[in-house]
Amino acid sequence: MFDLNGMYNSQNDQIWAVNRAEADKKGGIKQMQNFPQKVMVWLAVCSKGVSPLLILDKGTVNHDRYIKEELPVALKFGNKMFGDDWKFQQDGAKPHTHHLSQKWCNDHFPAFIDKDHWLLILLI
Repeated sequence: MFDLNGMYNSQNDQIWAVNRAEADKKGGIKQMQNFPQKVMVWLAVCSKGVSPLLILDKGTVNHDRYIKEELPVALKFGNKMFGDDWKFQQDGAKPHTHHLSQKWCNDHFPAFIDKDHWLLILLI
């Protein structure tokens, strides 16, 4: 998931000026918004297809939202694409590593790489 601020990146363009007034004349100093609008999305992609796009409304994703809104979509997509011959893996984000998320995944997915083993798989 990601959020897209879409604001000016001050590291990409520089304004040479001796003071703020001169900088403003040359295009101004851009600043980031304190509370930009965000959109959070979830999507799974594999060699057999693309999952439905899940658009998450306002707020952050905690373990409860992750379990209720995202994991069922992942399960349905995986089962549709692969039957019961697939393995679910996630990263170390807090909602993913929460003990209730781990339990849900272990109880529902045909196979699941838990938080204590997923990095080991990548290193092999």
